[in-house]
Parts: sequence; C-alpha cells; structure tokens
Amino acid sequence: MTGGGNGIWKSAYQEVVNAKPLFLTIYATVLCGILFSSVYVFSAVYSSAKTSSLSSTQWLSSPPSSSSLSRIIQSSNVSQESPVIVNSSTKLMHQSRDVKPIWEAPSRDSRMPPIKKFRLTKQLVEQRVKDNVIIVTFGNFAFMDFILTWVKHCTDLGLSNILVGAMDTKLLEALYWKGVPVFDMGSRMSTADVGWGSPTFHKMGREKVILIEAILPFGFELLMCDTDMVWLKNPLPYLARYPHADVLTSSDQVVPTVVDDRLGIWQEVGAAYNIGVFHWRPTESSKKLAKEWKDMLLADDKIWDQNGFNDIIRKQLGPSVEDDSGLVYAFDGNLKLGILPASIFCSGHTFFVQAMYQQLRLEPYAVHTTFQYAGTEGKRHRLREGMVFYDPPEYYDAPGGFLSFKPSIPKSLLLDGEHNLESHFSLVNYQIKQIRTALAIASLLNRTLVMPPLWCRLDRLWFPHPGVLAGTLTRQPFICPLDHVFEVNVMLKLQQEEEFGPAINIREYSFLDNPSFPKEVKESWLDVELCQEGTQGCLASNETNPSGILRFPKRSSEEMFKTIFSSFKDVKVIQFASMQEAFLGFANKEREERFRNRVKRYLGIWCCVENHTPGHIYYDMYWDEKPDWKPLPPQTPEEDHPPL
Repeated sequence: MTGGGNGIWKSAYQEVVNAKPLFLTIYATVLCGILFSSVYVFSAVYSSAKTSSLSSTQWLSSPPSSSSLSRIIQSSNVSQESPVIVNSSTKLMHQSRDVKPIWEAPSRDSRMPPIKKFRLTKQLVEQRVKDNVIIVTFGNFAFMDFILTWVKHCTDLGLSNILVGAMDTKLLEALYWKGVPVFDMGSRMSTADVGWGSPTFHKMGREKVILIEAILPFGFELLMCDTDMVWLKNPLPYLARYPHADVLTSSDQVVPTVVDDRLGIWQEVGAAYNIGVFHWRPTESSKKLAKEWKDMLLADDKIWDQNGFNDIIRKQLGPSVEDDSGLVYAFDGNLKLGILPASIFCSGHTFFVQAMYQQLRLEPYAVHTTFQYAGTEGKRHRLREGMVFYDPPEYYDAPGGFLSFKPSIPKSLLLDGEHNLESHFSLVNYQIKQIRTALAIASLLNRTLVMPPLWCRLDRLWFPHPGVLAGTLTRQPFICPLDHVFEVNVMLKLQQEEEFGPAINIREYSFLDNPSFPKEVKESWLDVELCQEGTQGCLASNETNPSGILRFPKRSSEEMFKTIFSSFKDVKVIQFASMQEAFLGFANKEREERFRNRVKRYLGIWCCVENHTPGHIYYDMYWDEKPDWKPLPPQTPEEDHPPL
C-alpha cells in the first residue's frame, strides 16, 4: 500500500509540472486541500481514540480513595473547579458506546474490578449525564432494597442519568453485579442500619453535603435524593420550568400553599426545607452555599445537616425574584430559591395521611417517607402500603401461605359524634381486638397475616395538637399508616421463641391488591364465613358449600382450627369474612402467655394531648380486659410505661 500511495503522489506531481499556470494553480489548491484533509482526519481519529480511552478508563485507573469522601475530592484532578462542557458528539459517544444499560449485569465469568476503580471523578459523572442533569442517591448496604427500589422507579420512568454512591464495599459490589451505576464514596461505613439522630446518622448527613460540593464544580445540574424516597413521575420537565433557580428544595410543609402544580408560596411555607429531595444548578451562588454549609457541618458535629441547611439558607429570605416564577432570593441575597409544592413532591404526611395530591386532583412526582414512627422498617412498610416498594418474588409467596380478614366496623364508630380522643380510641380499640384474634389464628396456622386497613379519627404527631392540624386536608376518619398505632419495627423484630412464642409474619394491607401479587397465588384461595354453631349448614367440616365458601363455627377451639384447616394447608390465601368471636384462645396456657408477651409489645402510642406532660397515651392490646380503661396520658412518671 505504501508503494501504491507513492505512485499516486508522483503521478499527480508530474501532471502539475507539465500543466499550464492556471491549471498549476488549481492543482496546487487541490493538493493542499487533500494534504490538509489527510492531516485533519488522521489527527481527529487519533484524538478521538485517545479521548475515548480516557473517558472510559481514566476514572478506573485513579488512585484509591482514602477514608472519606472529602479526601477523595481533595485528591481529585484540579480541573474540577471549572465547569465541564459536553458537546453533543461527546454525549452521543458516552450514551451509545461507553455506558451499559442499567440492570445489564456484568458477566459472572468476569472479575470484580478493584475498589479503587470506582472513584468519583467528573468523567464518571459525565458518562451518565443527560441534558446536563445527574440524579444521585447514596447509602450503605442496610438500604440495599431501598436503593434497588429507587433505581427501579427511575428506570421505569426512562431515567438513565443516575448514580448511586456506596458508603461501604459490600453495597458497591452488590450494585455492580446487578448492573447499577455506582461509585465509591470512600466512607468505609458499617453495613448495618443507622438510627435517626445517631452519630453515624449525622456522619451520613455530612457525606451528603461533601458529595454535593464535589459534584457541582463539574458543571452539571444535580438532583440529590435520599434513598427512602421514590420517583413516581419524571421530575426533570418540572425542574426545567424554573431555569433561573439555583436551588429547588422540598419541604416539610403539611398545609398547602398552592392548589395547582406551581412552586410553593415562600412567604407561607413555615415548615423546614427538607433536604431529602432537592435540585442544584452549578451556579456560583449554589457553590458558595454548598461550601458554607459543608464548612458549618464539619466545624460542629452536633449540627443536624438539615437544620444547618435551613439556618444558612434563611440567613436572608426575600424579596421575591422580579417575576412571577415563585422564586425568592435567599442565603446571600443572590441565590434564587424555589420551594417544591408539598402536594406533588410529597412528604410522608401529605402522601400517606392527607393524600393531598388526590384531593387536589394532581399527579405526584415523588414520595419521601418522612413523618413516620417506626424507623427503617416503618419506612419500608409505608412504601409497601403505597404499593411502590419492589420486593423479590418470594415476598409474595411466603411458606405456609397467608391469612387475611375483612374488618367489620360499625358505621357509628367511624362517623358518629365528635372526632376526639374518646371516639378515636373507641374506633381503634375495636379494630385492635379483631387484629389480636387474627394474630392468634395466624400463629396457630403458621400463616403470614395480611394486616387490614386501619381507620383512625385523629392524626399522630410528635407534639401536642388538636387531633388534626388546622389547614391540612386530613379527612376524618382516614386510613392511617400502620405505624400510627402499631410498632412495626417491633412486629418485624426477631424475638426469643422461649419467651415470645413463634414469630408472626405480617404483610401490608394493600398486599393482595399489589400488581406484583402472583396470579397463581391469588388463584389458590379459600373464603371463610363465620357462623353460629347449630344453625343450618354451620358444622365443623372441611367441606365448602356450592359457592366454594367454608362455613366455620364462631368461638372455635385451637383443636378445631387445627383439624379443619389442616385440609387446606396447601391453599395459599385463606380469607375470613370476619374475626369477631372467631377463636376461643390457646389451649396451652404457656403458649397463651408467650403469645401475650409478644403481641402486647406490638402497640405504640398516640401523641399528643395538649396542655399535659407527658401528653402521649398508650394503646393497649388487652384494653377489653380492663373495665376501667380510659384513653388518658400517664398521670405520674411511674405510670409512664407500656401496658403490662
């Protein structure tokens, strides 16, 4: 090929020499063009190959991080201070060639790359960015199922521009093998759950602001999310409606300030700005805010990150930006802030208690599991109640099958009289007694209990209130989350069988309606109606009637339950039409006592009575055994304990 190429050039040269001046000029021009084009093409090919190599491997060959994300950032390349400019051809290259689709897992024949290859750099972020936006969450291995749920919602909405920060190696490896885009935060955090307010919890908060300050100089918009929230609708078009905002934040506002999808009215938002969902643009004002916020938190490890954010951004609040965008000048007087409407960027209260978006006929973008009372287990259960948590198939096909029932509640308990402490506890206690019976039968038959929907007349909060907060859209009565009455974390905790009897597994009230509930499980179903023994057709028998319904005598013994339902041990779902007077109790007194030890710990408190300290009132699983029981807060410190 080299000789052939030289021949072409010689021939062309000879023609030029023999040509007339005009044609000589033309030939010279053409030859110069060919020469320039050749050099340009060669240069472009070489440059493209080099750039591609850097794009896909530079972040994999960076030095390992030290013990924290802040050290990662301090040791990263100096060019992070200038914004990254990504042209369309670069974006196309990253999307079409360098980036695997999410959920496309690496081959099991391959090896896990060294941890140092997952270091956060702008090249890594650049690979996932779309329309200059990156969506980020982070956590440790204890939140693996939350993170997978978060990622699944994003991908279901067509959002591929996501990254997950791993605070421990176990999570990083697990996400890598599932095909989830992940980076190492260098935290070397424990893989266990962290309690709210604990030192580790505060450490996680500091990692968040360090992460924000690290990513903003890359020049991309950052949508930062906690792992205990999910996206229900693509938020990016909404955020793009406010291109001049430096920061858009969610809030803990429970009273609506708008009835449509505009930004909240900043003058009326008195609640804290919530940093579980907020959007940052890489402006000088937002970078300055992130730095001052980080410096504040690192200087005092007692400051909660959200409180610190609220303190610093409210140093100056107002006036409104000079248009009707809903933005307000905040922080240093230059930063433009917008408050996302609580009706569609929902808290645990506006979504699960008020269902504000339904009442305003709006579509929610997100739900964040705030305003709940049972730790991580309570957050998970809330999302399951809302049918927005992703569980593995085995969750829907538990060993031993399921038990459910339809609670019977008199209309008078729901609607008659005032909504006050007495009517609230009368309603809830009536349901507690039925649930207690159902728990006993579930334990007896070794089945998982599907909890019924729980109706309340009064809200639950952390502070004294009149029952329902003024201005909220809370309806009375309303289906309240299970953690308003029950200690979900205690119900799910492993207990010593010698003291508490066999474990009783539970599912959320919406379980049987979940689209993920398998058809083959739902088709294995038995309906049970309670009847008065001695009446026509009410016999202790395993024969169903022509409608396929089993009629079963009320007040049946443990032995009768075992005898009859042993014939249906392969049926996946047994549903009782009622639990009223269904079970006489355990024959073995020791088992009865262990059961009581277990379930009396299942209930929590109602909070809180106004003008009384303490103001909480304990729910009591065996309230009906105490003739003088009344819904009163403890009158002395000695009385301030769960019911015995």
